[in-house]
Amino acid sequence: MADQLLFNPRTYDPAHFDPETRRLLRATVDWFEARGKRRLIEDYRSRVWLEDFLAFAAKEGLFATFLTPAADGDRPDQRWDTARIAALNEIFGFYGLDYWYAWQVTILGLGPVWQSDNAAARARAAELLAQGEVFAFGLSEKSHGADIYSTDMLLEPDGQGGFRATGSKYYIGNGNAAGLVSVFGRRTDVEGPEGYVFFAADSRHPAYHLVKNVVDSSKYVSEFRLDDYPVGREDVLHTGRAAFDAALNTVNVGKFNLCTASIGICEHAMYEAVTHAHTRILYGRPVTAFPHVRRELIDAYVRLAGMKLFSDRAVDYFRSAGPDDRRYLLFNPMTKMKVTTEGEKVIDLMWDVIAAKGFEKDNYFAQAAIEIRGLPKLEGTVHVNLALILKFMRNHLLDPVDHPPVPTRLDAADDTFLFRQGPARGLGSIRFHDWRSAFDTYAGVPNVARFREQADALCTFVTTAAPDERQSRDLDLLLAVGQLFALVVHGQLILEQAELTDLDEDVLDELFSVLVRDFSNHAVELHGKDSATKLQQSWALGAVRRPVVDEARSARVWERVEALSGAYEMAP
Repeated sequence: MADQLLFNPRTYDPAHFDPETRRLLRATVDWFEARGKRRLIEDYRSRVWLEDFLAFAAKEGLFATFLTPAADGDRPDQRWDTARIAALNEIFGFYGLDYWYAWQVTILGLGPVWQSDNAAARARAAELLAQGEVFAFGLSEKSHGADIYSTDMLLEPDGQGGFRATGSKYYIGNGNAAGLVSVFGRRTDVEGPEGYVFFAADSRHPAYHLVKNVVDSSKYVSEFRLDDYPVGREDVLHTGRAAFDAALNTVNVGKFNLCTASIGICEHAMYEAVTHAHTRILYGRPVTAFPHVRRELIDAYVRLAGMKLFSDRAVDYFRSAGPDDRRYLLFNPMTKMKVTTEGEKVIDLMWDVIAAKGFEKDNYFAQAAIEIRGLPKLEGTVHVNLALILKFMRNHLLDPVDHPPVPTRLDAADDTFLFRQGPARGLGSIRFHDWRSAFDTYAGVPNVARFREQADALCTFVTTAAPDERQSRDLDLLLAVGQLFALVVHGQLILEQAELTDLDEDVLDELFSVLVRDFSNHAVELHGKDSATKLQQSWALGAVRRPVVDEARSARVWERVEALSGAYEMAP
């Protein structure tokens, strides 16, 4: 029987979606499967631009269907639906991050457009999507990175209500081919935040100069320069503080996509790794007969299950968000930081098992091991997202409020709030429901109960040993605290999704045994920080716990892992 937790192209049937979504997702899988593994890997190694893939997407209307809000479309199946976007992220990750990247930066490029009141620009974007065009997000620069306060893209008024734009952008995906590039800059005649401008540019315009691809990859991560580029009134998407907010809110939308891409990468790699290990004979027995190998593959499997459970539940909070419920602003950097770093751990665990096999050029695993590293470093580093997560810690842990229950959101609705998020501030005022209720539901699961002890201990830390004013400037110490908090949030949403999906309690218990170990490791890390006080050091060692060991439970979870051997292999 196929594993119900993992994506498997052989058995994939997204019946929970509407017929057109279901058809497009299945058609995408079938397109990749028809190309075969050899072509997939060869295209990756030869770094070819993705013309065949984009031609397929254009023919099927894939991007136009999934990325056009209902108000801007002309077909009933067009909407911005985070649930089906997440499903497509997973498929693209499964077959190769290059495909996902062209899609992801199209999402980013569309963000400022769909947030804009410029009807002409919105209509233009919808038409370009219908034509199969891709988009780009012109925010970061070579000298400043994504420090949008310091942009050197300068717009000089032309005396006719428009501007002439001059400057360069760096690390801009799809910059070689985008029908529309959303570009962030500042006016030369207005000081401060009121001078910011977001405008639409065309990569085919004579004043748009493509410099190079800054990476050695099929992903076209461009450097481009505008020289006296004409920006008409019809090209202006946002001005002033609204332009600043559009930049951050676009990243809020786009950041979420990294988690499900990471999941897809890990799933494909897991089929290869388990199949290889289980069929390889060493010293007269399968590699998977060795206890340490079983432990590593079980850990990889349950970590991957946790990635999926957390991400699926986070979709519900995204889709249910509104002006009075912005909890997604915590769960979003969690998907970006926690899920993607879990992906790295999953790949590393499997790589320790398959060893040299992971380097072979005829396997997907070799590219998975490289691509999985990029996701924690896109749309903000792990450190940036951990620092953001910390802003929510006190309210989340200590000061819950009542919120209506958030249901599973697989309905065919348009997620309109994502493009009217409003000012990108006020994070300290966001309130959360009581995290303890999810743990109470599974209080009888031994390792959930053990982890709950650690989560309660973290609440004690925040009330009795929190970093003082001096320590609050020590980011090294704060990040260690952030890792502990992130584990609590991670566990909470996993438990919520486990209840909604009736997850096998063996898998849940085994997963939380891993989280107990993770919490203990981060507590020991906090203990060793240079600026940790005696009280904090004592608390840290007191929070260390040993997971509840159950050999029979682990054996049952191993049977699930073992069954992945031969369950899927991409056609040659």
